[in-house]
Amino acid sequence: MTKLTSLTTNQLRQILAIKEQIETLQSQIQSIAGGEIPTPAAEEASTPGKRKYHMSAAHRRKLIKALARARKIRWAKAKAKGKAKSKPARKDWRSSPAVKAKLSAAAKARWAKARAEGKTRL
Repeated sequence: MTKLTSLTTNQLRQILAIKEQIETLQSQIQSIAGGEIPTPAAEEASTPGKRKYHMSAAHRRKLIKALARARKIRWAKAKAKGKAKSKPARKDWRSSPAVKAKLSAAAKARWAKARAEGKTRL
């Protein structure tokens, strides 16, 4: 929107003439309707900035307790399902001492061969 200071006098006169026309039309509407019709600017100014809904502290406490109760029931159901579907026992993947000895001997042989070739890395 342009500033009023930047408008010419002719433009200001046109604005005033239009505003007077609007006011006369509004007064005619009010006389026909028999009451006062609020303008959009007045409606915006009269609207309070309050929230539409307020929850009391007692109701909030009840709600929190009910939600906690529902959460407990939900978790109890989930845990009950988990116990019914128990996983099979895992196989023991640890090596026996004999297997460990075989792996150690193979590693020592690899390193002996690498050192004989003058390598410091495999």
